[in-house]
Amino acid sequence: MPHASKRYTGFFFAGLCTALMLATSTTVAFAQFPDKPQVPANMLASSALKPPTGSHVAIVEFDDLGCPMCAAWNPVLMQAAAKYHVAWVRHDFLISYHVWSRTAAVDARWFDEKSPKLGADYRNAIFADQSNIATQQELADCTARYAQQHGLAMPFLVDPQGKLLNKVLADCHLGTSLGVHETPTVWVVTSGSHAPGYSFVRVNDIRMLYDYLDQAVSATKPEPKRGKNS
Repeated sequence: MPHASKRYTGFFFAGLCTALMLATSTTVAFAQFPDKPQVPANMLASSALKPPTGSHVAIVEFDDLGCPMCAAWNPVLMQAAAKYHVAWVRHDFLISYHVWSRTAAVDARWFDEKSPKLGADYRNAIFADQSNIATQQELADCTARYAQQHGLAMPFLVDPQGKLLNKVLADCHLGTSLGVHETPTVWVVTSGSHAPGYSFVRVNDIRMLYDYLDQAVSATKPEPKRGKNS
């Protein structure tokens, strides 16, 4: 299994401060890499790195539900999106040696079809319980509990025609075209009237996320309207 060169020990928030500090944790997580190296980042699909319609700032993430580093980053991203009231666009990027993550990604798409919030909350729940999921059966049990808690029952065949899997794989192909080669891969993306087109910055260090969001929100604030006499 390939290893990233930097360790991650977790992060926590201090009140509403934007500074993120290293937490004392014995759990070590690594960025996750696919078996075959991806092509160098050529940004062939850089047009995908833009906020959704109606938004000026967004967090764009490529993750794998079985990736420990993704699980470690997830609460930070979740709280940042809520604090700054920005969109959080999540894409699948499967790591082949995670035995259950493809199934989890398809299950997440099934919940997405019930409601986007249900799908987002399912992903958060899987990340939160990830350390307790080692097999397909344990994933199935976790997913069934989540469905039951929300008044749903998982069908015998979640994706009989493979349509949900195709959506997952389309995300993987998009990631490859963007030069994604590890999970999590996260960008802060912006659009606004101050400059044409879009801009984006890769978040290589989760401790920089709030700084990037501060800059993005500030850069996309509309200029104050001038009075007639100004």
